[in-house]
Amino acid sequence: MIMNKKNNQKGFTLIETMIAVSLFVIVVMIGMGSLINANAIHRKSEDARSILDNLSFILEDMSRNLRTGYDYHCFVLGDTISSNDVLPAKSCANGFALAFEHSLGDPNDNTDQWVYYFLVDTNNINNPIGRIWKSTQGGDVNTFIQLTTDEINIDLSKSGFAVLGAEAQSAGDMQQPLVGIRISGTINSRGNITPFSLQTSASQRLIDIQ
Repeated sequence: MIMNKKNNQKGFTLIETMIAVSLFVIVVMIGMGSLINANAIHRKSEDARSILDNLSFILEDMSRNLRTGYDYHCFVLGDTISSNDVLPAKSCANGFALAFEHSLGDPNDNTDQWVYYFLVDTNNINNPIGRIWKSTQGGDVNTFIQLTTDEINIDLSKSGFAVLGAEAQSAGDMQQPLVGIRISGTINSRGNITPFSLQTSASQRLIDIQ
C-alpha cells in the first residue's frame, strides 16, 4: 500500500511576498526622498555660505582700502555724486555713499577718487534690488561697477556709512577719522531667502594732523 507523505514545509504565499516587496519599496522610496531633500538643503546652505563669504570679502576689501585712504567725504540723502566736484572731507552719521582719496591716487586730482555707493538697481522694475557699487574714477556714473552678486539684495534702510572725524584738525576736528560700515539684507539662493547683517569699522592709518 502506497502512503502519500504529508508535506509539512512552510513558505511565503504569493500575497505575502507581494506585501513584503511593496513595504520594502515604500521604505526605500521614503529613505531616498529624505536623502534627496537633505542633499538639496545642503546645496542651498553651501550656496548661501559661498555668497556670504563673497560679501564678507567685499566688506574686508572696502575696509582695507578705507584704512589706507584719506579725506573721507560722506554723502547723505539729497547729495549728488559728481566727478567734477572737489570733495572736501566731510563726516556724517548715515551716508549712502563714501568718496575718498586712494593711497596711490593724486590728492590734487578729484577724478581719481574712489567711491563706494549703496544704490537700488531699477533695471528690473518688478524686482528692484539694492546693490553695492564702486568707482575708481571720482564717481563718474559710467565707471561704477557692481560688487555684489545678483543673489544679494541690500536693504538700504539698514545699510550705509557712518564717518567720524573726517574734517582736518585745522577745522577744529581733533578726532582721528573713523568709518563704520553696515550691510544688511537677504540672500536668495535657489529660492531660499536668508537674512544677513554685517558690520565693520576702519580707522584711517594716516595721522590726521592737517
